[in-house]
Amino acid sequence: MTTATFATPVADRLTTRQRLAVAVLFTANFTLAVDFAVLNVALPQIGRDLGFGTASLQWIVTTFALCAAGFTLFFGRVADLYGHKRLFLIGMALLGVTSLVAGFANGQATLLTARAGQGIATAMVLPAALSLLTTTFDEGPARDRVLGLRGALMAAGFTTGAALGGVFTGLVSWRWAFFINVVVAVVVLAIAPFVISERPTRRRPRLDTPGAIAITLALIALVFGITTGGNTGWGGPGAWGPLIAAVILFAIFFAIESRVAEPLVSLALLKRSNVAWGNLAGLLAFATFTSLVFPLTLYLQETLGFGAVTAGLIFAWLGVGTVTGGLIAPRVIGKINAKAAITVGLLVQGAATLPLAFVSDGRGWVIPLLIVTFIGGMANLVAIVGYTVTATAKVPHEQQGLATGLITMSQQVGITLGTPVMSSLVTAFAASTLLPGIQVAIGVNAAICVVTAVLVGVFMRLPASPAPE
Repeated sequence: MTTATFATPVADRLTTRQRLAVAVLFTANFTLAVDFAVLNVALPQIGRDLGFGTASLQWIVTTFALCAAGFTLFFGRVADLYGHKRLFLIGMALLGVTSLVAGFANGQATLLTARAGQGIATAMVLPAALSLLTTTFDEGPARDRVLGLRGALMAAGFTTGAALGGVFTGLVSWRWAFFINVVVAVVVLAIAPFVISERPTRRRPRLDTPGAIAITLALIALVFGITTGGNTGWGGPGAWGPLIAAVILFAIFFAIESRVAEPLVSLALLKRSNVAWGNLAGLLAFATFTSLVFPLTLYLQETLGFGAVTAGLIFAWLGVGTVTGGLIAPRVIGKINAKAAITVGLLVQGAATLPLAFVSDGRGWVIPLLIVTFIGGMANLVAIVGYTVTATAKVPHEQQGLATGLITMSQQVGITLGTPVMSSLVTAFAASTLLPGIQVAIGVNAAICVVTAVLVGVFMRLPASPAPE
């Protein structure tokens, strides 16, 4: 099997082994996307069963997010040094074990420890799986199609996760939200070693341990501060203290990277316009669209009075839009380019979101909401696939784990960042009802999309030739 096979006009005619490899990697990505969303509906029941108070329920989600975002860049580099396939398999094994522990958890400490393990497993698997895809397929239409399908499946995973969480909680038990991961992990581990291959790494530099510690602590502090601010307010030391610590740790990290012989993150890589701006665009693309669910949930249930099932069906339609966007993204990129796909995608997303800033308390808004969220979801996935293509373009093979680690970090931080900010805006501008706050939050969301699109259009530069290795 050679990478040239995928770059030819007959790229769609994959061998059985190639199809299985792609299917395994897609399954892992889909499962982790499901894992992120599956507990949202189940949290109240988990709280009742395990004795979590209302204020402490968010730690079931936050513990996972802290580890997933905090360790992703570190493990992205570890994958470069010790093998993407090896780390992928270790991560899937860890996901299976920690999910089994979470499923049988009978106490808060056990569940939170297992959730931390699931977050670390996510930090291992996502960049490793993405690296295996980007190093298997040469840059061009074949890779774009694969990344588009990956984006579509991850979008489907978020939607499926919310639906499965409700089904498991209502019909069986929330514990099956964890047990399903065990089944998937066993299947993937049984097949992956025989169908996944990777290009050998010619040289393995030393791991930059001080840099790894600094960036991991910085990301954990950042996510902790953002989450605390969204839950308890931004004025308290629990929010601004960790954020100040994050800024200091980021400064320490960059100071370390400028001095060590073999840095964890090559500053030259971060100076590349496509990598820096691509990841910023991706972070904000994830932050805006995943966080839009929060004010829309309040609008549908608190303002319009719909039940959770109806709201879930409406969001499922939004999910169809995101899947469609992932499927059409490669064609869009092929006709224009990845930078233009990001710019156009975010502009359309912003334009589709803006009308929702004028929603009223009348149910006549439901049909327009369905239309614009479908369009916005489709445009968002075009932008996300565009940033994935852009941020890995012309990156040497031995740095693909780092590049995909940056992408995964942007994704995790964006998902974590958006909802607390939207929550704060809703609370700050709510009057006698939540509607004014909902309108402001959605308006800010749309404005962020448009501003990001303009900045990317003006400042991003796509690489013209392969980077030196």
